[in-house]
Amino acid sequence: MSLPAFIDLTVEEQATELCSYFKGLGASNIDDQQSSDGDLASIVAVADLCFKEGNEGEAEGVLNSIVSMLVLLPNEKAEPLITTFCQKVAKPPSSKLGLVCLRVLSVLFHGLDVTSSTRYTVYHTLVQVAGQVEQIKSVFTDLDKMRSQLTPCKPNSEQMQKLLRILHEALLNCRESESASKVMVELLSTYTTENASQAREEAQRCIVASLADPNTFLLDHLLTLQPVKVLEGALLHDLLTIFVTEKLSAYIKFYEEKKDFVEGLGLKHEQNLRKMRILTFMQLAENSVELPFEVLEKQLQLSEDQVEEFVLQVLKTKLVRARMDQLNKKVLVSSTMHRTFGKQHWQQLRELLTTWRSQLRQVKDSMLTIVNEQAELLAQQS
Repeated sequence: MSLPAFIDLTVEEQATELCSYFKGLGASNIDDQQSSDGDLASIVAVADLCFKEGNEGEAEGVLNSIVSMLVLLPNEKAEPLITTFCQKVAKPPSSKLGLVCLRVLSVLFHGLDVTSSTRYTVYHTLVQVAGQVEQIKSVFTDLDKMRSQLTPCKPNSEQMQKLLRILHEALLNCRESESASKVMVELLSTYTTENASQAREEAQRCIVASLADPNTFLLDHLLTLQPVKVLEGALLHDLLTIFVTEKLSAYIKFYEEKKDFVEGLGLKHEQNLRKMRILTFMQLAENSVELPFEVLEKQLQLSEDQVEEFVLQVLKTKLVRARMDQLNKKVLVSSTMHRTFGKQHWQQLRELLTTWRSQLRQVKDSMLTIVNEQAELLAQQS
């Protein structure tokens, strides 16, 4: 079937052409005597029939024609039709048609008024389709941009939780584990003490995913989330606490006593050992600018010939800045990330910034004094 010509047509003419097109595909719900609004409702109800022949160009033209009519409707009339339209294009039968749906939904999203509540529905469907065709980066780049796009249409807390949940799944499907972790933390942060228990399973998945991620080391923020607090007293919460505050020896003791539990989570013991050694090294580096190799051997349970290679691995993470003194068999620490950042650390940062500000003022005053003295000297000479 050739592509119907919808360009330069009035809304009524487009509706007529689309009705004829969908009747040709077997639509039985379209009545020639309907009003233009009724036509559009009937057309939207069968919008997915355009996937029937697998012609991407034709499908895109048809769907864009529908979109061009939807964006002209007042919000109260558009909302149910756009909801139905999104349902029809949410599960394209192929990747190529999925890309078509992404483009069409993007046109619809940007064509709607920024305050329209239907923008949330369209964005939710965009994320759903993008996850299916592994094109999530074309829809989502970061949480701040997503908030700026959706804030004007004022989605409620429940809607945002639903969106973050499907966004997390889409990011995982597209192998964007780092972004997926951030989205899951954002999701858990939307719960309060009153409803935190509803997210118990999601909190468990978040903890396990964070522990399993070989590039995630700073985990203290998880303990502040209300759904994670609900897990206090559970073995998983105990394990997380070890990764946040304890040293390698505490993890080994836990593993020896709860081996079946740890392995049942799908966590790999060797990966856990590597992460705990790095975290233990960070904790040692917080309290000392010099770390003898023999201390590292004991605390990290390494043989003498393993120490140097391990230190190189730590330095690659950029969590610690240091250099090795092989001659004297010690590590000289310049700086390190803190495993936990509590009230005392904020106080230290405040004091440091206050000192810097005072010193900068002194430099400024000294420079002004010199400038004024030079100016006076030049004035006298002239």
